[in-house]
Amino acid sequence: MSRSVTRRTEWPGDSPDSSRAEKELSPQDPAERARAICLRLLTGTPRTRKQLRDALHKRDIPDDVADEVLSRFEDVGLIDDAAFADAWVESRHHGRGLARRALARELRTKGVDPALIDEAVGQLDSDQEEATARELVARKIRTSRGLDRDRRLRRLAGMLARKGYPEGMALRVVRQALEEEGEDTEGLGEGLDDGLY
Repeated sequence: MSRSVTRRTEWPGDSPDSSRAEKELSPQDPAERARAICLRLLTGTPRTRKQLRDALHKRDIPDDVADEVLSRFEDVGLIDDAAFADAWVESRHHGRGLARRALARELRTKGVDPALIDEAVGQLDSDQEEATARELVARKIRTSRGLDRDRRLRRLAGMLARKGYPEGMALRVVRQALEEEGEDTEGLGEGLDDGLY
């Protein structure tokens, strides 16, 4: 009787085999180990310099060696935090509907330089953000039918808040969507600000 063994899918650099391969490299050559680690991590997905530096630190690569290898990777274009930030903003705004504030927060956690973050999120203007907010509300508004209007407002504006939309824009977009459905929005949202943001 044969048994099939199923292995879970592993991220590059996380498998026991890759750790073994790293150890098989000459322990006297941390630069070669660092290059192998970075190449393996960059195979699956783009990464920021900070993400790679953290990975090298966890694998006990000396800081000076890590900096030298990472600088070389930047020189040849394998690490490009500006391109990473631009692609991140494009992907997460169109794919998840995230606003500039949420995108900037995510890029900060990935170690992208603040000037590069400002440049990347600056590609989105208020009109684009508002159009995306309207699309998000249009997709979600049906699920709130049957609830009282204040609860609908809280639910929809809360969804936009979690995606990083400014309070005023979120309330305006939700009120307009509710008006289009025939809801009376007189006084709607007054006093709700504390509970949403």
